[in-house]
Amino acid sequence: ERSYQCNYCDKKFTESGQMRRHERRHTGEKPYQCNYCHKKFAQASSLKSHERTHTGEKPYQCNYCHKKFAQATSLKCHERTHTGEKPHQCSYCKRMFAESGQMRVHERTHTGEKPYQCNYCKKMFAESGQMRRHERRHTGEKPYQCSYCEETFAQSGSLKKHERTHTGEKSYQCKYCDKKFTLAASLKRHERIHRGEKPYQCNYCDKNFAQSGQMRSHERTHTGEKPYQCNYCDKNFAQSRQMRSHERTHTGEKPYKCSYCEKMFAESRQLNIHERTHTGEKPYQCKYCDKKCAHAASLK
Repeated sequence: ERSYQCNYCDKKFTESGQMRRHERRHTGEKPYQCNYCHKKFAQASSLKSHERTHTGEKPYQCNYCHKKFAQATSLKCHERTHTGEKPHQCSYCKRMFAESGQMRVHERTHTGEKPYQCNYCKKMFAESGQMRRHERRHTGEKPYQCSYCEETFAQSGSLKKHERTHTGEKSYQCKYCDKKFTLAASLKRHERIHRGEKPYQCNYCDKNFAQSGQMRSHERTHTGEKPYQCNYCDKNFAQSRQMRSHERTHTGEKPYKCSYCEKMFAESRQLNIHERTHTGEKPYQCKYCDKKCAHAASLK
């Protein structure tokens, strides 16, 4: 049986066409150009698959639901969400994956390999997606636009979070109470309050926190770090909320409106204190008698 050997390496093929396609990996030749844009490809099949991003054609339909896909590989990966099949096993542990790409990314947690380098700085990444998201910090690109307003975002996750402010959707419900959240991370933080879980410990003292942000904020009381600078003056702050509150002294912004009257406030704390004049709420009780006060300062 005749075999065809690559002119650049020792690999052999049973067909000349296979050899030619393989040799393009060495030469970098890309003879197939997209009819809709200037992108070129080494393989005709890659071109055909790419052109579907322009035409919107989705010839591959799932056997378990009606979802359609532009690529056969995308269909195959999707169908595993129905079958639960995970044919790819990590070479370093017993973990199984539905997609080979997922497995390769996971294996880098074992090897420490970071093959993707930022084109603007020397930072390396384990995933190409991580690198692309990082590069947007350099370019300022924001490819994701809100369906409800003109705001654009650098990350798809940020877009989804933002759009929930329009829809009011709260898909994540606490398993301990009836409270619902728009973000999974918000639910996770909330549920720690029920469990009393405080997984984050200060590196300078023994204090523990339910949230990593609380811990970082606390640690600045040890380090004296003030990373947030006012955009209107040179004043620095340990916490971003302190900076935002301060900046309102420059802008005059008052985003917090009373639920009972038209009065507006620069800080939520000011709003809470004011609303007690309407509700009559007195949350602060004297430790020596039964007297209650609307403000903590009134106890002194």
